[in-house]
Amino acid sequence: MPSTSEIVARLWALCNDLRDDGVTYQEYVTELTYLLFLKMAAETGEEANLLPYGYRWSDLEQKTGAEQYDFYRELLIRLGSNAPSEQVRQIFGNAGTAIRHPRVVTKLVNDIDGLDWFDARRQGLGDLYEGLLEKNATESKRGAGQYFTPRPLIDLMIHLLRPQPGDVIQDPALGTAGFLVAAHKYLCDTTNDLYNLTSQQQNFQLRQAYVGMELVPGTHRLAVMNALLHGFSGDLRLGNTLSAAGAALPPADIVLTNPPFGVKTGGGGMDREDLTYRTSNKQLAFLQHIYRTLKVGGRAAVVLPDNVLYDATGHRIRKDLLEKCNVHTMLRLPTGIFYAQGVKTNVLFLTRGETDRGNTRELWVYDSRSGVAPFGKRNPLTPAFFSEFQAAYGDDPYGQSARIDSGPTGRFRRFTRAELAERGDNLDLMWLNQDSSDDLAGRPSAAAVIDSMTKNLRDALGDLESLKSLIDEPTQP
Repeated sequence: MPSTSEIVARLWALCNDLRDDGVTYQEYVTELTYLLFLKMAAETGEEANLLPYGYRWSDLEQKTGAEQYDFYRELLIRLGSNAPSEQVRQIFGNAGTAIRHPRVVTKLVNDIDGLDWFDARRQGLGDLYEGLLEKNATESKRGAGQYFTPRPLIDLMIHLLRPQPGDVIQDPALGTAGFLVAAHKYLCDTTNDLYNLTSQQQNFQLRQAYVGMELVPGTHRLAVMNALLHGFSGDLRLGNTLSAAGAALPPADIVLTNPPFGVKTGGGGMDREDLTYRTSNKQLAFLQHIYRTLKVGGRAAVVLPDNVLYDATGHRIRKDLLEKCNVHTMLRLPTGIFYAQGVKTNVLFLTRGETDRGNTRELWVYDSRSGVAPFGKRNPLTPAFFSEFQAAYGDDPYGQSARIDSGPTGRFRRFTRAELAERGDNLDLMWLNQDSSDDLAGRPSAAAVIDSMTKNLRDALGDLESLKSLIDEPTQP
C-alpha cells in the first residue's frame, strides 16, 4: 500500500508537465487544487452536495482534446458562481487556468485518475493535500514561507496552549490554514473525534470555532480546500487584517499565527483606526491586532522575527503589550526554519490580562538557537527538537507552571519586568555565545556534523540513483 508521502510524490511529479507549459509552483498547486477537488468529491460521494449536475469529474473525464480544455475553463467559471456550497464557491471564486495546451489537461486528468484512491481515502485526503502544500513549501522557498509553518512547530504551539472545545481560535495571517487544521486535529484527538461533545458543541466546532483572514486570493482558496478536506468550515475570510476588515474579526480565546515578515511599501494597506500605534512594520501591526483581538484571559502563540524584539520604532508597542498582557514565555528559534537561513525568529506566548496595566511580571526565555546547526531540507525540524523546551514550559497553558532558571550557562532564563524596563523593553535577550558551543551540553562535535553531512550526501546520491533507474527502465509493451 503506498504511503501518503508516496502519493504526494506522484502528484508532485506531475508538476514537470506544468512547468514545461510555463506554470509556476504556486500556480501548479492551485491548478491541482481544482482537479483534486473534483476527483475527491467523486471518490467520497459528495458530488451531489457540492457540485452542480453536469460539472463533475466524470463530465470532465469523458471529454478529450480541445473540447476537454474548453470545458475545463467553463467548469472553473461555473463552480465559482453557481456551486451549491459556499466553500466550493470560495475555492473556485475568480478561478482561471494557467494551462495553455489541451494535452496537459488530458495528462493531468488521466494521471490523477490513475492514483490509488482507495488507499488515499484510507490514509486521509486531508493529510494528502496538506502533504502537497508542505511539498510546495520545501521545494520552493521563495514566497512559500509566507504561508507555511513547519508542522512540528505548529503542533508544539498548540500543545502548549491546549485549546478546549468552545474556544474561538483565530489566525489573522491564515495562509493555507495549517494552524487551524492542526488545532482541529488536536481537539478531535482529545474529544474522541468530537463524539464526547453534545450535538450543539459539535456544530460549533465544525462551523464556528475557527476564524481566519488571508490577503492573497490564491492562498485563501488553498486554505478553504484544506479546511474542507479536514472536515470543518469555520469563518475563513479573504481580506487584509491590517485594514478595517481585520478590525471586524470576532474576539478570540486563542490566537495562533505566523504573520508575514517585512514592511509595508507603497500606498494603502494598513488602515486600522483601532490600532493605537501606527507603524510600517507588518509584524508590529499584527502584534497589536493579536493582543487587541484576544478576550480577557485569552492566550496566544505568535511567530515573530528578531527585529520586532528590538526595533526602536516598536518600543511603545512592546511596552503596551507587556502592560496589557502577561508575556510569560519566549522561545528563540534556530535559523533555517523560515525563508533563508539568516532569518532569526521567535515564538511569543502571552495571555490577555483582566486590566490594561501591570500584567507582565516576568518573562522566561528559552534559547534553542545558540550552538544549534541551522535547519534545512537535509536537516529537517522534528518534534524531538522541542522536547526539552516543552518540559521546561510545563503543563499549564497560561505559562504558570513551576520553572527553574538554568543560570548563565543554561538555556532557560528568567527576566523580571524591572529588568526588561531597564533595557528599554528591548526583548532581544541573549546570554549564550551565539557562535561557540563550549558551554552548551549536547551540541554535536565538528566530526559529528561532518558525519551527518556525509550521510546526507550519500542519501542524496542514493535518491539520484533510484531516480535514474526509473528513467532507464524500459517501457513495457
